[in-house]
Amino acid sequence: MITKLRHGWQAMRSSFWFVPALMVVDAVVLAILLITLETTLDLHLVAHWPLLFGAGAAGARGLLTTVASSMITVAGLVFSITLVALSLTSSQYSSRVIRNFMRDRVNQWVLGVFLGIFAYCLVVLRTIRDGAEGAFVPTLAVLVGLLLAFVGIAVLIHFIHHIATSIQASSIVATAAQETLAAVDHLFPEALEADDDEGTDDTLASALAGQPWLVVPADKTGYIASLDLDALPDVARTLETLLRMEHGVGDFVVAGTPLVSLLDPGDLDEATTARLNALYVISRQRTVEQDVAFGIRQIVDVAMKALSPGINDTTTAVMCVDYLAAILTRLATRRIATPDRLDEGTLRVIVRGSSFESLLGEAFDQIRQNAEGNVAILLRLLGALHTIAGQTASPNRRWALGQKVDAIGEAAERCIASPPDRDRLAHRLRQVREALDRRSAS
Repeated sequence: MITKLRHGWQAMRSSFWFVPALMVVDAVVLAILLITLETTLDLHLVAHWPLLFGAGAAGARGLLTTVASSMITVAGLVFSITLVALSLTSSQYSSRVIRNFMRDRVNQWVLGVFLGIFAYCLVVLRTIRDGAEGAFVPTLAVLVGLLLAFVGIAVLIHFIHHIATSIQASSIVATAAQETLAAVDHLFPEALEADDDEGTDDTLASALAGQPWLVVPADKTGYIASLDLDALPDVARTLETLLRMEHGVGDFVVAGTPLVSLLDPGDLDEATTARLNALYVISRQRTVEQDVAFGIRQIVDVAMKALSPGINDTTTAVMCVDYLAAILTRLATRRIATPDRLDEGTLRVIVRGSSFESLLGEAFDQIRQNAEGNVAILLRLLGALHTIAGQTASPNRRWALGQKVDAIGEAAERCIASPPDRDRLAHRLRQVREALDRRSAS
């Protein structure tokens, strides 16, 4: 339940209606409070400050009508500008980064400000009466409405500046990288020890390969956005069995196909099947909160679009490689393998998750494959691998880095025809390999 609530909260934060709706409610409450204050307290505002509060019913009604009509017009303009920015970002960079625009607090708050001012003016307008109806003008609320109009002007200026900045490639890639780095710190807080290689132990898998596993099918089709990993051992302990995850976070599952497997649990009732499915949040799209690979995927997609023949933007692709290097450098110092879950010394859950090698391939393989003739990108990839190599002494991780270096060397040998360019790449290859050897010797 906690996992689903957390995912629901993240989805709500990513929506474009939640924050504006809250701000509209706040604006209505503010209007009611100010009107109530005006009716219950004799403030004598008109007598003390006639220039500020001396407008009659017609003047107050005209002012609020003007402010309300202006704010709803500007709100429509803001919505149109946001849609144009989303369309431009999707076509120029990647549709995967649209979610970051929708999550942007500034965009949500700006729309909420204009809709909130509009709602505020409507509520105050409803209470203004002229002399024939028993004159009442909430002078304090009208003044606040005027001040809110000036706030709206300032917000519009800030929004134009913000949207012009946020659609730049540097802002898009940096935002995705910051979100991914935050996920790395949350999911992999433990530092990798010098003697911990996170090697794969196939002994257990071989021993259990021939055992009678009972498959629990998924009840939905979609991507695994998150799961409650800490609750899986409870189910396994209740059934007195061993549970094996068939899919990790970020994987795509089809309804009716294996989600988890249980080692000979006997009869499996529908309640247990439903309980296991309830621990997984299966959504239409991946999210980065428990899926670092998706954060990397967003940046790779931007790089791929930049390297496409129709755009051919090497500078943006280089920027993507730089931020990917920052993410992999952080990962190089962390323990990534998720340990299997034990219950008082008894193995309960065989966990399926990401590894450093898989994340390294996710970050650099497709960029290398689509930039085989681009000397600038190949050099930048080697520079990124050089930086990452300096942060890890793990033999397994150095081996994975060496494999990527060899792949770049093979691509350079095959695709680069110019002798000067081949020499530059050969020199850089020697530097990276020497760095890997030195780190291995130390």
